This record gives sequence, structure tokens and C-alpha cells, in this order.
Amino acid sequence: MEVPPASEPPGPRAQIAGLSFGLLLVAPDLTIREANPAAETLIGQSARRITGRRLPDLIAFTERRLSERLLEGDGQLVARGLAIAVEGRRLTVNLTVSPLPAAPGWRVVTLSDAGQGERLSGDDRERGLRAPAVLAHEIKNPLSAIRGAAQLVARKLAPQDRTLTGLITDEVDRIAQLIDRMQRLGRAPAEPVGPVNLHASIRRASATLGAARDEAVPLHEEFDPSLPPVLANEGALVQVLINLIGNAQDACREAAAPQIVIRTRFVSALVLNVIRLGRPVKLPIEVQVSDNGPGVPADLRDHIFEPFVTGKKNGQGLGLALVHKLVRDMDGRISHERDEAGGWTHFRVQLPMAK
Repeated sequence: MEVPPASEPPGPRAQIAGLSFGLLLVAPDLTIREANPAAETLIGQSARRITGRRLPDLIAFTERRLSERLLEGDGQLVARGLAIAVEGRRLTVNLTVSPLPAAPGWRVVTLSDAGQGERLSGDDRERGLRAPAVLAHEIKNPLSAIRGAAQLVARKLAPQDRTLTGLITDEVDRIAQLIDRMQRLGRAPAEPVGPVNLHASIRRASATLGAARDEAVPLHEEFDPSLPPVLANEGALVQVLINLIGNAQDACREAAAPQIVIRTRFVSALVLNVIRLGRPVKLPIEVQVSDNGPGVPADLRDHIFEPFVTGKKNGQGLGLALVHKLVRDMDGRISHERDEAGGWTHFRVQLPMAK
């Protein structure tokens, strides 16, 4: 059998454009000469606005030693979980600086988002979510027996003596609801996706919360009306938005002037390697839910998408873990950012566009 000839490989520029991490080419005077699409998305500016600017003027490094090393220009740098500021916006990134031996003084800088939503690999996270589901299955049967026994006892008691049996059945029902959420976390198959109107999903989630809560915090919408449909599962997307908006309402309810802002925008094509599927996915559509509450406790911010991690007094720690799973099942990405200077908490969901 004759083997067909291999097609021509893409050129260097096309290869750089397809990278999942941001890449900057920096001249000896620290002027940025090139920026790939992933760098545009991470920095939040077009390549035309990035190029020509000095790297220290665009990106502020919190570590002084790092800035000094950049000025030296003759060494290789590797930093993980590095805090930077871009035009006042705080990010946590993984950074490398590599000198080019054939061109003294020139460097290649790479930046990748070290945000909370993608820290675990797909397989690791799936294994972590299956464990609660197995536990949930084993707990359900004895719970049903406890509830049934409480109901039988209640029939033999006078109405004024049924308070404790009522408490038992109520607590069993609460635990059963918790178990249902645990099982949803461990459910492996993803729901089918199709074209979904993002703005209609946001308003549906908002209406659901408004009907369920007596004193819902008003929402301020900043929508891009030109957005095309996203590729998602409508029910899962609405559930994600209900969780995020509901969390925002809970977080800022005690603020002097509670505010929630929902923004949608089209971002320069972010390319994310979805390890689970082994293929790059473009995520050009973003929805951001922001509130002016006190934010997630600092010691929990790196773990908020993990099961049983919560900053709420009576929280169960499953809401954001479920949100992460649903977003990931739709090939999307979710991240969290706290703006201490402005007093805002931002959750960003990036989704693919329906073809």
C-alpha cells in the first residue's frame, strides 16, 4: 500500500500562533516586537497595541528581583504562580524568559495563566470527583431506612410530640439533596451541546433566582449585543450562571451598596489545550460575573473549585466544584480573580463559539 506524501508543515509564524500560551519577542531595549494570539488574550490587548511598548511598562512584576533580572538580559528565568499586574488588572501566571544565543540581548518571554480553574489535569480531577459519588451511593440506602423509621414512629406519637421525628426527616432530606449534588459531580458523561443564546441563558438564570429569593440583589448588565451563539448545553449553562450569580448575591448582600455586574464580550481567540480530549479549543466568548462583596478568603482562593472547599458559614463546598465540571464538560474554562484595590471579585467563564 502506497503511503501518501506528507503535507507541508506550517511555518514558524503559524506554529507560534497556535501555541496555547502567550509568547512575546523582546528586543535588547525591552521593547516588545511580536505577540501571539494567546498573549493578546492573556494581556487583554491586541498585538498592535502590545508591540512597540517596553515590557516593564506593560507588565508590572511584584517581585523586584525579577525586574532586575529582566534588565540584565543574559540569564534564563522560570517562575510559577507569579503575581503580575497588566494595566491595573492582577493576574497569576507561569513565566519563562529565554535568551536567544544567536541574537544577543533578544529574549522570548512566555506567559500562561496559572488560574485556579485548570490546575489539576483532567484525569486527576475526574478521579477526585468520582470518590464523592461512590460514597454517596453507599449512604443513600441507610438514609432511606432512617427516614422510613422516623415516619413510622411519628404515626404513633401525638402531634405535639412529633417535633424530633420531623427534625429527623428534614435532616435526612437535606443530606439526600447533598448526596444528589455529590453524584452529579462524579457523573462522567457530558451532556450534549449545541448553539445556545448566552444572553437568554443569563436572563433565565436571573429570573430563576429572582423567583426563589425574596431580596435578590439587582443585576447590572453590560452585554455585547453582537455575540454569536455559544456551543454549550443550555441546562448546564443556566445552572452554572445560577450558581455564580447566586454566590455573588450571597457575597455582597451585607455590603453598604451591594452591586453585581454581568459582562459579556468577544475576546481574541484564546486557545486552550483540553488535555481530556487532546485537542486545542478556541474560547472566544466570555461572561464575567462580578460582585463588590468581601471576596473568597485568601487561604481558599487557590482551592475554590475543589469539592468540599467553601468560605460560607453553612456552605457545603460543592457548588463551584459542580460549576467547574459543567463548564469543563462544555470544553469551556472558568477562573477566579480578586481585585483588592477596586474591591471586586470576578468569575470568568470562557466558552467556544457555535459553528
